[in-house]
Amino acid sequence: MVGAAAVTLRPRLLSPFFGHRCYNQSKQPLHHLFRHNPGQNHVVMRLSSTLTGITNLLFNKRNTDEFQETTRKRLKPGQLSPHRPVPNHIPKPPYVVSMKPPGIASGPQLHDEKGIECMRAAGNLAARVLQYAGTLVKPGITTDAIDEEVHKMIIENGAYPSPLGYGGFPKSVCTSVNECICHGIPDSRELEDGDIINIDVTVYLNGYHGDTSATFFCGDVNEKARNLVQVTKESLDKAISICAPGVELNKIGKVINDYADEHRYGVVEQFVGHGVGRLFHSDPVILHYRNYERGRMMLNQTFTIEPMLTMGSIHPIMWDDNWTVVTEDGSLSAQFEHTLLITENGAEILTQC
Repeated sequence: MVGAAAVTLRPRLLSPFFGHRCYNQSKQPLHHLFRHNPGQNHVVMRLSSTLTGITNLLFNKRNTDEFQETTRKRLKPGQLSPHRPVPNHIPKPPYVVSMKPPGIASGPQLHDEKGIECMRAAGNLAARVLQYAGTLVKPGITTDAIDEEVHKMIIENGAYPSPLGYGGFPKSVCTSVNECICHGIPDSRELEDGDIINIDVTVYLNGYHGDTSATFFCGDVNEKARNLVQVTKESLDKAISICAPGVELNKIGKVINDYADEHRYGVVEQFVGHGVGRLFHSDPVILHYRNYERGRMMLNQTFTIEPMLTMGSIHPIMWDDNWTVVTEDGSLSAQFEHTLLITENGAEILTQC
């Protein structure tokens, strides 16, 4: 169960389209990996240490009443449109062709010169798609309409939308609005003035995945929400700035957690960054909170950093669709993500225009 009773148990980690992570291979369907129990709705989690658990418990108790909004309506599921086809000539990731639940790959993704160029191409396309998707955000547009445009742009560029068909995910992009932490499924809901929305784009181009996301403003967004989004972006930027060969991976979580604490925001712990390249998800697991996990960054390695910060509770609840994850108290959540290449001089952001 989520809460103080689990603080001394080993961490169970989740990632967008990554399932859970128990430091072993798994071939279970993703909805089983999330350990979602019908009627309970809470995403199961085990915190990394007693100190971390107590800190989070106190944080949630202190901030829930302060940050929770009472005027904004909670999200509700909308209607899904029919499946969008992908032309047969576009290469598909193995998990789409096999129709088997994707496993979790161990080992870092390291690239030679050709692989790096392919990663740059995939990252650049993902960045351009995300930038275009952001221009669509306005009151009255549906998240399904955003998905339609994203789908079209990706296939017009000869790529495959990586989320489509991954573990049964039905759409080509994630659209996570307001209190949705991640995995929001595009549907018939229209964006409203004052919403914030994270759009998470991943493309599969020439055998490589490029993965990125950003949170956008819809219309007139209040100052508190704008500040949350800004701090989330800055936390990612600060984490990227310390990346270089030989740097301990756990420094990423410390930088993000320290900065979130300065602004009294919570850091969602169940969802992590990950290795990316020929495989959508692999080692290393990138924790966005303080931790003592071992491992160092390696030259020519690619992975994502994707912090999710909240105004209130960091405890997630999963909807019955087995994908959409929202904050327990309805407080706002924001996320930013980049795919990085570790270079001799630090880190190259592959997913920027």
